[in-house]
Amino acid sequence: MTNLKIGDKAPSFKAKDEQGNTISLADYQGKKLVVFFYPKASTPGCTAEACNLNDNYDRFKAQGYEILGVSADSAKRQSNFKTKYGFQYPLLADEEKVVINAFGVWGPKKFMGKEYDGIHRTTFVIDEKGIIEDVITKVKTKGHTAQILVD
Repeated sequence: MTNLKIGDKAPSFKAKDEQGNTISLADYQGKKLVVFFYPKASTPGCTAEACNLNDNYDRFKAQGYEILGVSADSAKRQSNFKTKYGFQYPLLADEEKVVINAFGVWGPKKFMGKEYDGIHRTTFVIDEKGIIEDVITKVKTKGHTAQILVD
């Protein structure tokens, strides 16, 4: 779905997290960043993915990574999701789909025979200079860390 590929500059963005803090790509200059887009907070697949990343948060930090989750959910829904599962990283409440569209992860989807527009579960791994190192479109929700980190 996304047109972004390895070697592209990550789109610059600014959005509010679940606490109302403004977060931008520039905040992560000099750090590696995992940006994962997920369809809806507190749904089974999204919960499995977010928990898998959170369970391995120390491994990400040890390898110099920050993590940022993004969906079109409201700040309240993101806050409830983060609090319920104790996520150690921010969740962007991108209701206006500014970040979602910048990364090109919004588009037609099919589920149980119905077609609709939604977020395509996609993860971007961005290096210290803001260059995309990896684009993961076939996310394994229960084993997502293994798709990102190389031991």
